[in-house]
Amino acid sequence: MKPFNPTRTYNPIFIMKNFITILTILLALFVSPIIAQDNPAETPETATPNEASTPAKLEGESASKTEEGEDGKEVENPNQTFDYASTSGADSGDTAWMIVATALVLLMTIPGLSLFYGGLTRRKNVLSVLVQCFACAAVMSLLWVIYGYSFATSGDGRFFGDLSVAFLKGVGPGSMSGSIPESVFITFQMTFAVITPALIVGAFAERMKFSAVMIFLVIWFTFSYCPVWHMVWTFDDDGNGIGYLAKVHEAIDFAGGTVVHINAGIAALVACIVLGKRKGFPDKPMPPHNVPFVLIGAALLWVGWFGFNAGSALTAGNQAGMAQLVTQVATAAAAFAWMMVEWIKRGKPTAVGIATGAVAGLVAVTPASGSVGPMGSIAIGIAAGVVCYWASSSLKKALAYDDSFDVFGVHGVGGIVGALLTGIFAISADGSEMIKNQVSGQVISVIITIVWSGVVAFIAIKIADVCCGGIRSSEDDETEGLDLADHGEDGYQL
Repeated sequence: MKPFNPTRTYNPIFIMKNFITILTILLALFVSPIIAQDNPAETPETATPNEASTPAKLEGESASKTEEGEDGKEVENPNQTFDYASTSGADSGDTAWMIVATALVLLMTIPGLSLFYGGLTRRKNVLSVLVQCFACAAVMSLLWVIYGYSFATSGDGRFFGDLSVAFLKGVGPGSMSGSIPESVFITFQMTFAVITPALIVGAFAERMKFSAVMIFLVIWFTFSYCPVWHMVWTFDDDGNGIGYLAKVHEAIDFAGGTVVHINAGIAALVACIVLGKRKGFPDKPMPPHNVPFVLIGAALLWVGWFGFNAGSALTAGNQAGMAQLVTQVATAAAAFAWMMVEWIKRGKPTAVGIATGAVAGLVAVTPASGSVGPMGSIAIGIAAGVVCYWASSSLKKALAYDDSFDVFGVHGVGGIVGALLTGIFAISADGSEMIKNQVSGQVISVIITIVWSGVVAFIAIKIADVCCGGIRSSEDDETEGLDLADHGEDGYQL
Protein backbone atom coordinates (compact mmCIF):
# COMPACT_ATOMS: atom_id res chain seq x y z
CA MET A 1 0.00 0.00 0.00
CA LYS A 2 1.33 3.40 -0.99
CA PRO A 3 1.75 5.89 1.87
CA PHE A 4 -0.70 8.78 1.99
CA ASN A 5 0.66 11.72 0.06
CA PRO A 6 -1.29 14.90 0.79
CA THR A 7 0.38 16.83 -2.00
CA ARG A 8 0.04 14.49 -4.97
CA THR A 9 -1.45 16.04 -8.08
CA TYR A 10 -4.84 15.18 -9.48
CA ASN A 11 -6.73 15.36 -12.77
CA PRO A 12 -10.07 17.24 -12.59
CA ILE A 13 -11.57 14.95 -15.26
CA PHE A 14 -10.51 11.91 -13.25
CA ILE A 15 -12.16 13.36 -10.16
CA MET A 16 -15.41 14.17 -11.93
CA LYS A 17 -15.58 10.67 -13.41
CA ASN A 18 -15.21 9.17 -9.94
CA PHE A 19 -17.73 11.59 -8.44
CA ILE A 20 -20.25 10.74 -11.15
CA THR A 21 -19.55 7.04 -10.64
CA ILE A 22 -20.29 7.28 -6.93
CA LEU A 23 -23.53 9.19 -7.53
CA THR A 24 -24.53 6.69 -10.22
CA ILE A 25 -23.95 3.74 -7.89
CA LEU A 26 -25.95 5.40 -5.11
CA LEU A 27 -28.80 6.25 -7.44
CA ALA A 28 -28.80 2.74 -8.90
CA LEU A 29 -29.09 1.26 -5.45
CA PHE A 30 -32.02 3.51 -4.65
CA VAL A 31 -33.80 3.52 -8.00
CA SER A 32 -33.92 -0.24 -8.64
CA PRO A 33 -36.39 -0.98 -5.82
CA ILE A 34 -38.62 1.82 -7.07
CA ILE A 35 -38.70 0.36 -10.57
CA ALA A 36 -39.63 -2.99 -9.10
CA GLN A 37 -42.43 -1.39 -7.07
CA ASP A 38 -43.84 0.20 -10.23
CA ASN A 39 -44.52 -3.23 -11.81
CA PRO A 40 -48.32 -3.69 -11.55
CA ALA A 41 -47.96 -7.45 -11.35
CA GLU A 42 -45.92 -7.17 -8.20
CA THR A 43 -47.74 -4.29 -6.49
CA PRO A 44 -49.97 -5.56 -3.62
CA GLU A 45 -53.48 -4.22 -3.37
CA THR A 46 -53.31 -3.87 0.39
CA ALA A 47 -51.12 -1.52 2.37
CA THR A 48 -47.67 -2.79 3.29
CA PRO A 49 -46.30 -2.67 6.83
CA ASN A 50 -43.90 0.07 5.73
CA GLU A 51 -46.75 2.43 5.03
CA ALA A 52 -47.63 2.74 8.68
CA SER A 53 -44.17 4.02 9.53
CA THR A 54 -43.84 6.61 6.80
CA PRO A 55 -44.09 10.05 8.48
CA ALA A 56 -46.77 11.28 6.20
CA LYS A 57 -49.46 9.34 4.37
CA LEU A 58 -51.81 10.52 1.73
CA GLU A 59 -54.67 11.71 3.89
CA GLY A 60 -57.34 13.87 2.34
CA GLU A 61 -55.90 14.09 -1.16
CA SER A 62 -57.32 17.12 -2.86
CA ALA A 63 -57.71 15.53 -6.30
CA SER A 64 -59.02 12.21 -7.47
CA LYS A 65 -56.60 10.03 -9.42
CA THR A 66 -59.33 7.89 -10.98
CA GLU A 67 -62.67 8.19 -12.74
CA GLU A 68 -65.33 5.65 -13.68
CA GLY A 69 -65.20 4.13 -17.18
CA GLU A 70 -68.14 2.97 -19.29
CA ASP A 71 -68.15 -0.44 -17.61
CA GLY A 72 -68.33 1.14 -14.16
CA LYS A 73 -64.72 0.30 -13.27
CA GLU A 74 -62.26 2.91 -12.08
CA VAL A 75 -59.59 3.94 -14.57
CA GLU A 76 -56.76 6.46 -14.45
CA ASN A 77 -57.89 10.00 -15.11
CA PRO A 78 -55.54 11.47 -17.74
CA ASN A 79 -56.86 14.95 -17.08
CA GLN A 80 -56.11 14.87 -13.36
CA THR A 81 -55.47 18.26 -11.82
CA PHE A 82 -54.57 19.30 -8.33
CA ASP A 83 -56.57 21.75 -6.31
CA TYR A 84 -53.73 23.73 -4.75
CA ALA A 85 -56.18 26.09 -3.08
CA SER A 86 -57.65 23.30 -0.97
CA THR A 87 -56.33 23.08 2.59
CA SER A 88 -56.80 19.28 2.53
CA GLY A 89 -57.29 19.16 6.28
CA ALA A 90 -54.15 21.16 7.03
CA ASP A 91 -54.16 23.45 10.03
CA SER A 92 -53.45 26.89 8.62
CA GLY A 93 -51.76 28.13 11.80
CA ASP A 94 -49.47 25.12 12.09
CA THR A 95 -48.69 25.26 8.39
CA ALA A 96 -47.87 28.97 8.44
CA TRP A 97 -45.58 28.53 11.45
CA MET A 98 -43.76 25.57 9.87
CA ILE A 99 -43.17 27.50 6.64
CA VAL A 100 -41.60 30.28 8.71
CA ALA A 101 -39.59 27.77 10.76
CA THR A 102 -38.29 26.18 7.56
CA ALA A 103 -37.09 29.54 6.29
CA LEU A 104 -35.41 30.22 9.65
CA VAL A 105 -33.47 26.94 9.55
CA LEU A 106 -32.29 27.60 5.99
CA LEU A 107 -31.22 31.04 7.21
CA MET A 108 -28.93 29.23 9.65
CA THR A 109 -26.85 27.78 6.82
CA ILE A 110 -27.08 30.48 4.19
CA PRO A 111 -26.16 33.05 5.32
CA GLY A 112 -25.70 32.30 9.05
CA LEU A 113 -23.17 29.47 9.13
CA SER A 114 -21.53 30.78 5.96
CA LEU A 115 -20.75 34.13 7.57
CA PHE A 116 -19.76 32.54 10.90
CA TYR A 117 -17.25 30.21 9.24
CA GLY A 118 -16.25 32.80 6.65
CA GLY A 119 -15.29 35.25 9.36
CA LEU A 120 -13.29 32.64 11.28
CA THR A 121 -11.14 31.68 8.30
CA ARG A 122 -8.18 33.57 6.91
CA ARG A 123 -8.72 36.08 4.14
CA LYS A 124 -7.33 33.86 1.37
CA ASN A 125 -9.81 31.07 2.16
CA VAL A 126 -13.04 32.96 2.82
CA LEU A 127 -14.66 32.10 -0.52
CA SER A 128 -13.79 28.42 -0.23
CA VAL A 129 -15.75 28.14 3.01
CA LEU A 130 -18.69 30.14 1.67
CA VAL A 131 -18.84 27.97 -1.46
CA GLN A 132 -18.72 24.75 0.56
CA CYS A 133 -21.70 25.86 2.66
CA PHE A 134 -23.58 27.02 -0.44
CA ALA A 135 -22.81 23.78 -2.27
CA CYS A 136 -24.14 21.80 0.69
CA ALA A 137 -27.43 23.64 0.36
CA ALA A 138 -27.66 22.64 -3.30
CA VAL A 139 -26.39 19.05 -3.21
CA MET A 140 -28.08 17.92 0.00
CA SER A 141 -31.42 19.40 -1.07
CA LEU A 142 -31.33 17.25 -4.21
CA LEU A 143 -30.19 14.12 -2.40
CA TRP A 144 -32.90 14.59 0.22
CA VAL A 145 -35.73 14.50 -2.33
CA ILE A 146 -34.12 11.77 -4.46
CA TYR A 147 -33.52 9.22 -1.70
CA GLY A 148 -32.61 10.85 1.62
CA TYR A 149 -36.15 11.53 2.83
CA SER A 150 -37.22 7.99 2.08
CA PHE A 151 -34.06 6.36 3.45
CA ALA A 152 -34.34 8.34 6.68
CA THR A 153 -38.07 8.33 7.39
CA SER A 154 -39.65 5.26 5.79
CA GLY A 155 -39.83 1.59 6.68
CA ASP A 156 -39.92 -0.45 9.85
CA GLY A 157 -36.21 -1.32 10.05
CA ARG A 158 -34.29 -0.67 13.24
CA PHE A 159 -31.23 0.91 11.64
CA PHE A 160 -32.12 1.78 8.05
CA GLY A 161 -35.15 3.08 6.26
CA ASP A 162 -36.41 1.84 2.93
CA LEU A 163 -37.01 3.40 -0.47
CA SER A 164 -40.79 3.32 -0.58
CA VAL A 165 -40.98 7.08 -1.12
CA ALA A 166 -37.74 7.61 -3.06
CA PHE A 167 -38.07 10.46 -5.55
CA LEU A 168 -40.98 11.51 -3.30
CA LYS A 169 -43.14 8.79 -4.82
CA GLY A 170 -46.80 9.32 -3.91
CA VAL A 171 -46.24 12.78 -2.44
CA GLY A 172 -48.68 15.35 -3.77
CA PRO A 173 -50.44 18.55 -2.70
CA GLY A 174 -52.92 16.54 -0.65
CA SER A 175 -50.31 14.52 1.26
CA MET A 176 -50.41 15.22 4.97
CA SER A 177 -47.98 14.86 7.85
CA GLY A 178 -50.00 15.39 10.98
CA SER A 179 -51.62 18.81 10.78
CA ILE A 180 -49.31 20.16 8.06
CA PRO A 181 -48.80 19.31 4.37
CA GLU A 182 -46.18 16.63 3.83
CA SER A 183 -44.43 18.99 1.41
CA VAL A 184 -43.81 21.40 4.29
CA PHE A 185 -42.47 18.61 6.52
CA ILE A 186 -40.17 17.41 3.73
CA THR A 187 -38.79 20.90 3.17
CA PHE A 188 -38.37 21.50 6.91
CA GLN A 189 -36.35 18.33 7.31
CA MET A 190 -34.46 19.15 4.13
CA THR A 191 -33.02 22.21 5.86
CA PHE A 192 -31.71 19.91 8.62
CA ALA A 193 -30.11 17.72 5.96
CA VAL A 194 -28.48 20.86 4.53
CA ILE A 195 -26.95 22.27 7.69
CA THR A 196 -25.69 19.03 9.22
CA PRO A 197 -23.01 18.25 6.58
CA ALA A 198 -22.26 21.98 6.30
CA LEU A 199 -21.26 22.01 9.98
CA ILE A 200 -18.51 19.50 9.26
CA VAL A 201 -16.64 21.67 6.75
CA GLY A 202 -15.46 23.97 9.52
CA ALA A 203 -13.20 21.23 10.89
CA PHE A 204 -11.03 20.82 7.80
CA ALA A 205 -11.31 24.35 6.41
CA GLU A 206 -8.33 25.82 4.54
CA ARG A 207 -6.71 22.53 3.50
CA MET A 208 -9.09 20.06 1.80
CA LYS A 209 -9.82 19.91 -1.92
CA PHE A 210 -13.32 21.01 -2.85
CA SER A 211 -13.90 17.84 -4.85
CA ALA A 212 -12.92 15.69 -1.87
CA VAL A 213 -15.21 17.71 0.40
CA MET A 214 -18.20 17.00 -1.85
CA ILE A 215 -17.53 13.27 -2.20
CA PHE A 216 -16.92 12.89 1.53
CA LEU A 217 -20.12 14.71 2.46
CA VAL A 218 -22.29 12.79 -0.03
CA ILE A 219 -21.13 9.44 1.37
CA TRP A 220 -21.42 10.56 4.98
CA PHE A 221 -24.89 11.99 4.41
CA THR A 222 -26.06 8.71 2.90
CA PHE A 223 -24.64 6.28 5.40
CA SER A 224 -24.51 8.28 8.63
CA TYR A 225 -26.99 11.16 8.64
CA CYS A 226 -29.91 9.23 7.17
CA PRO A 227 -29.49 6.07 9.30
CA VAL A 228 -29.01 8.01 12.54
CA TRP A 229 -32.11 10.06 11.64
CA HIS A 230 -33.99 6.80 11.20
CA MET A 231 -32.74 5.30 14.46
CA VAL A 232 -33.69 8.32 16.55
CA TRP A 233 -36.71 9.92 14.89
CA THR A 234 -38.78 7.18 13.27
CA PHE A 235 -42.09 6.47 15.04
CA ASP A 236 -45.34 4.79 14.07
CA ASP A 237 -48.74 6.49 13.95
CA ASP A 238 -49.28 5.76 17.67
CA GLY A 239 -46.04 7.45 18.69
CA ASN A 240 -44.15 4.22 19.38
CA GLY A 241 -40.50 4.14 18.39
CA ILE A 242 -39.50 2.19 15.29
CA GLY A 243 -35.81 3.10 14.96
CA TYR A 244 -33.39 1.31 17.26
CA LEU A 245 -32.55 4.20 19.57
CA ALA A 246 -36.15 5.39 19.75
CA LYS A 247 -37.65 1.94 20.37
CA VAL A 248 -35.08 0.13 22.47
CA HIS A 249 -33.53 3.00 24.46
CA GLU A 250 -36.27 5.65 24.20
CA ALA A 251 -33.65 8.27 23.34
CA ILE A 252 -34.82 11.86 23.69
CA ASP A 253 -33.61 14.15 20.92
CA PHE A 254 -36.24 16.77 20.30
CA ALA A 255 -34.52 18.84 17.62
CA GLY A 256 -31.23 17.19 16.69
CA GLY A 257 -28.61 17.13 19.44
CA THR A 258 -27.78 13.53 18.48
CA VAL A 259 -28.90 13.39 14.85
CA VAL A 260 -27.31 16.70 13.88
CA HIS A 261 -24.64 17.87 16.31
CA ILE A 262 -23.03 14.74 17.77
CA ASN A 263 -23.28 13.10 14.37
CA ALA A 264 -21.57 16.02 12.60
CA GLY A 265 -19.12 16.75 15.44
CA ILE A 266 -17.66 13.24 15.47
CA ALA A 267 -17.35 13.20 11.68
CA ALA A 268 -15.55 16.53 11.91
CA LEU A 269 -13.08 15.17 14.47
CA VAL A 270 -12.29 12.08 12.40
CA ALA A 271 -11.89 14.10 9.20
CA CYS A 272 -9.54 16.70 10.64
CA ILE A 273 -7.36 14.03 12.30
CA VAL A 274 -7.07 11.95 9.11
CA LEU A 275 -6.44 15.04 7.00
CA GLY A 276 -3.76 16.43 9.29
CA LYS A 277 -2.93 19.93 10.49
CA ARG A 278 -2.88 23.10 8.45
CA LYS A 279 0.50 24.24 7.23
CA GLY A 280 2.10 26.14 10.10
CA PHE A 281 -0.39 25.04 12.79
CA PRO A 282 -0.07 25.59 15.76
CA ASP A 283 3.11 27.67 15.64
CA LYS A 284 1.86 30.22 13.10
CA PRO A 285 -0.98 32.52 14.25
CA MET A 286 -4.18 31.98 12.27
CA PRO A 287 -6.63 34.58 13.56
CA PRO A 288 -10.10 35.17 12.08
CA HIS A 289 -9.92 37.57 9.18
CA ASN A 290 -13.28 39.26 9.88
CA VAL A 291 -14.66 39.25 13.42
CA PRO A 292 -17.80 41.27 12.48
CA PHE A 293 -18.67 38.42 10.07
CA VAL A 294 -18.38 36.01 13.01
CA LEU A 295 -20.75 38.04 15.16
CA ILE A 296 -23.26 38.55 12.34
CA GLY A 297 -23.16 34.86 11.49
CA ALA A 298 -23.65 33.88 15.14
CA ALA A 299 -26.54 36.33 15.42
CA LEU A 300 -28.24 34.78 12.38
CA LEU A 301 -27.70 31.32 13.87
CA TRP A 302 -29.25 32.46 17.15
CA VAL A 303 -32.34 33.87 15.43
CA GLY A 304 -32.64 30.95 13.01
CA TRP A 305 -32.38 28.43 15.83
CA PHE A 306 -35.93 29.26 16.94
CA GLY A 307 -37.03 27.57 13.73
CA PHE A 308 -34.69 24.68 14.49
CA ASN A 309 -35.99 24.03 18.02
CA ALA A 310 -39.47 25.54 18.23
CA GLY A 311 -40.19 24.35 14.70
CA SER A 312 -39.47 20.75 15.74
CA ALA A 313 -42.75 20.74 17.64
CA LEU A 314 -44.36 20.68 14.15
CA THR A 315 -47.28 22.70 15.55
CA ALA A 316 -47.84 26.27 16.67
CA GLY A 317 -48.71 25.22 20.19
CA ASN A 318 -47.56 25.08 23.79
CA GLN A 319 -44.54 22.90 23.13
CA ALA A 320 -43.23 25.26 20.47
CA GLY A 321 -43.64 28.18 22.85
CA MET A 322 -41.70 26.48 25.63
CA ALA A 323 -39.01 25.35 23.17
CA GLN A 324 -38.57 28.95 22.10
CA LEU A 325 -38.23 30.13 25.71
CA VAL A 326 -35.70 27.52 26.80
CA THR A 327 -33.67 28.03 23.62
CA GLN A 328 -33.27 31.73 24.37
CA VAL A 329 -32.47 31.18 28.03
CA ALA A 330 -29.93 28.39 27.47
CA THR A 331 -28.15 30.37 24.76
CA ALA A 332 -27.88 33.41 26.97
CA ALA A 333 -26.55 31.29 29.85
CA ALA A 334 -23.91 29.63 27.66
CA ALA A 335 -22.74 32.92 26.12
CA PHE A 336 -22.44 34.42 29.61
CA ALA A 337 -20.61 31.37 31.00
CA TRP A 338 -18.11 31.26 28.12
CA MET A 339 -17.52 35.02 28.45
CA MET A 340 -16.82 34.76 32.17
CA VAL A 341 -14.50 31.75 31.87
CA GLU A 342 -12.56 33.42 29.06
CA TRP A 343 -12.40 36.65 31.04
CA ILE A 344 -10.90 34.80 34.00
CA LYS A 345 -8.53 32.65 31.95
CA ARG A 346 -7.32 35.22 29.38
CA GLY A 347 -7.96 38.52 31.14
CA LYS A 348 -10.36 39.80 28.47
CA PRO A 349 -13.65 38.56 27.02
CA THR A 350 -13.46 38.32 23.23
CA ALA A 351 -16.12 38.85 20.58
CA VAL A 352 -15.35 35.49 18.98
CA GLY A 353 -15.58 33.87 22.41
CA ILE A 354 -19.04 35.13 23.33
CA ALA A 355 -20.32 34.31 19.83
CA THR A 356 -18.93 30.78 20.07
CA GLY A 357 -20.39 30.39 23.56
CA ALA A 358 -23.82 31.32 22.25
CA VAL A 359 -23.55 28.66 19.55
CA ALA A 360 -22.51 26.11 22.18
CA GLY A 361 -25.64 26.90 24.18
CA LEU A 362 -27.83 26.58 21.10
CA VAL A 363 -26.30 23.18 20.38
CA ALA A 364 -26.67 21.86 23.94
CA VAL A 365 -30.31 22.86 24.40
CA THR A 366 -31.35 21.39 21.05
CA PRO A 367 -32.02 17.80 22.23
CA ALA A 368 -33.69 19.04 25.41
CA SER A 369 -35.77 21.91 24.05
CA GLY A 370 -38.99 19.91 23.95
CA SER A 371 -38.71 18.39 27.41
CA VAL A 372 -36.99 20.79 29.83
CA GLY A 373 -38.13 23.87 31.71
CA PRO A 374 -36.41 27.26 31.97
CA MET A 375 -34.33 26.40 35.04
CA GLY A 376 -33.12 23.17 33.49
CA SER A 377 -32.18 25.05 30.34
CA ILE A 378 -30.09 27.53 32.34
CA ALA A 379 -28.15 24.63 33.86
CA ILE A 380 -27.64 23.10 30.41
CA GLY A 381 -26.47 26.44 29.01
CA ILE A 382 -23.94 27.08 31.78
CA ALA A 383 -22.58 23.54 31.49
CA ALA A 384 -22.25 23.91 27.72
CA GLY A 385 -20.43 27.23 27.96
CA VAL A 386 -17.86 25.90 30.46
CA VAL A 387 -17.33 22.42 28.97
CA CYS A 388 -17.19 23.57 25.35
CA TYR A 389 -14.67 26.27 26.25
CA TRP A 390 -12.50 23.59 27.86
CA ALA A 391 -12.87 21.27 24.86
CA SER A 392 -12.05 24.01 22.34
CA SER A 393 -8.95 25.12 24.23
CA SER A 394 -7.41 22.68 26.70
CA LEU A 395 -8.62 19.40 25.20
CA LYS A 396 -7.77 20.49 21.67
CA LYS A 397 -4.28 21.52 22.74
CA ALA A 398 -3.71 18.33 24.73
CA LEU A 399 -4.73 16.02 21.88
CA ALA A 400 -2.96 18.22 19.27
CA TYR A 401 -5.57 18.00 16.51
CA ASP A 402 -6.35 20.87 14.15
CA ASP A 403 -10.10 21.44 14.18
CA SER A 404 -10.09 24.74 12.31
CA PHE A 405 -13.30 26.22 13.74
CA ASP A 406 -13.80 23.95 16.77
CA VAL A 407 -16.63 21.95 15.24
CA PHE A 408 -15.99 19.02 17.55
CA GLY A 409 -15.42 21.23 20.60
CA VAL A 410 -18.69 23.11 20.09
CA HIS A 411 -21.04 20.79 18.20
CA GLY A 412 -19.68 17.37 19.17
CA VAL A 413 -19.02 18.13 22.83
CA GLY A 414 -21.98 20.51 23.11
CA GLY A 415 -24.28 17.88 21.63
CA ILE A 416 -22.97 15.26 24.07
CA VAL A 417 -23.45 17.60 27.04
CA GLY A 418 -26.97 18.44 25.92
CA ALA A 419 -27.96 14.83 25.24
CA LEU A 420 -26.72 13.62 28.63
CA LEU A 421 -28.24 16.49 30.60
CA THR A 422 -31.53 15.97 28.80
CA GLY A 423 -31.72 12.66 30.62
CA ILE A 424 -31.35 14.52 33.93
CA PHE A 425 -33.54 17.58 33.39
CA ALA A 426 -36.29 16.18 31.15
CA ILE A 427 -39.77 16.54 32.64
CA SER A 428 -43.07 14.87 31.87
CA ALA A 429 -45.43 16.34 29.30
CA ASP A 430 -47.53 18.07 31.96
CA GLY A 431 -44.41 19.41 33.70
CA SER A 432 -45.29 17.71 36.96
CA GLU A 433 -42.27 15.50 37.43
CA MET A 434 -38.90 14.65 36.03
CA ILE A 435 -38.56 11.64 33.77
CA LYS A 436 -36.72 8.86 35.59
CA ASN A 437 -34.26 6.28 34.32
CA GLN A 438 -33.55 8.14 31.12
CA VAL A 439 -29.85 8.82 31.61
CA SER A 440 -28.80 5.31 30.56
CA GLY A 441 -30.78 5.58 27.32
CA GLN A 442 -29.13 8.91 26.54
CA VAL A 443 -25.66 7.51 27.26
CA ILE A 444 -26.22 4.56 24.93
CA SER A 445 -27.58 6.78 22.16
CA VAL A 446 -24.51 9.02 22.43
CA ILE A 447 -22.10 6.07 22.29
CA ILE A 448 -23.81 4.45 19.31
CA THR A 449 -23.88 7.74 17.40
CA ILE A 450 -20.19 8.37 18.12
CA VAL A 451 -19.18 4.93 16.85
CA TRP A 452 -21.51 4.97 13.85
CA SER A 453 -20.57 8.44 12.62
CA GLY A 454 -16.86 7.90 13.31
CA VAL A 455 -16.66 4.68 11.30
CA VAL A 456 -18.66 6.08 8.37
CA ALA A 457 -16.59 9.28 8.34
CA PHE A 458 -13.32 7.33 8.25
CA ILE A 459 -14.49 5.14 5.37
CA ALA A 460 -15.93 8.13 3.50
CA ILE A 461 -12.74 10.15 3.70
CA LYS A 462 -10.69 7.17 2.50
CA ILE A 463 -13.01 6.76 -0.49
CA ALA A 464 -12.70 10.47 -1.24
CA ASP A 465 -8.92 10.11 -1.02
CA VAL A 466 -8.94 7.41 -3.72
CA CYS A 467 -11.43 9.22 -5.96
CA CYS A 468 -9.60 12.56 -5.85
CA GLY A 469 -6.02 11.36 -6.01
CA GLY A 470 -5.55 12.69 -2.49
CA ILE A 471 -7.89 14.68 -0.29
CA ARG A 472 -5.48 17.38 0.74
CA SER A 473 -4.64 20.50 -1.19
CA SER A 474 -1.04 20.86 -2.27
CA GLU A 475 1.34 22.95 -0.19
CA ASP A 476 1.43 25.58 -2.92
CA ASP A 477 -2.39 25.76 -3.04
CA GLU A 478 -2.57 25.98 0.73
CA THR A 479 -0.04 28.80 0.74
CA GLU A 480 -1.80 30.67 -2.06
CA GLY A 481 -5.23 30.06 -0.55
CA LEU A 482 -8.09 27.84 -1.66
CA ASP A 483 -10.09 30.75 -3.05
CA LEU A 484 -7.79 30.97 -6.04
CA ALA A 485 -6.69 27.34 -6.07
CA ASP A 486 -10.18 25.78 -6.06
CA HIS A 487 -12.39 28.50 -7.46
CA GLY A 488 -10.19 30.91 -9.38
CA GLU A 489 -11.59 33.88 -7.48
CA ASP A 490 -10.47 36.25 -4.78
CA GLY A 491 -12.78 37.16 -1.93
CA TYR A 492 -11.56 40.75 -1.83
CA GLN A 493 -10.46 43.09 -4.59
CA LEU A 494 -8.58 45.68 -2.56
